[in-house]
Amino acid sequence: MKNRVIVIILAILTVGFFSGMVTSCSSAMRQKALHDKEMAARLQLEEKINKFSQERSALEEKIKAKEKEAEEAKAALEEAKKTLVQEQSVVQGSKDDLQKGN
Repeated sequence: MKNRVIVIILAILTVGFFSGMVTSCSSAMRQKALHDKEMAARLQLEEKINKFSQERSALEEKIKAKEKEAEEAKAALEEAKKTLVQEQSVVQGSKDDLQKGN
């Protein structure tokens, strides 16, 4: 009778420990799955950040190029204005000479 009680107690403890082990393994698997999902999301976000950084750099280079073009166009416009003013003064001088000659 005494041996049966010991065997029953050991069987109950074994079932309890086995149940605890299964629960622990199940919890660990859920935690690993959550961790894997989180890491995948982080990697995806990191890739997006890298992509946006590259696009930003490309856009900044384009902006600099457009600003340089705008400065060159502004300088060309100023030069054209100066040339136009000079030509207008030459034309006005020619008109004055023609009027004095008549």
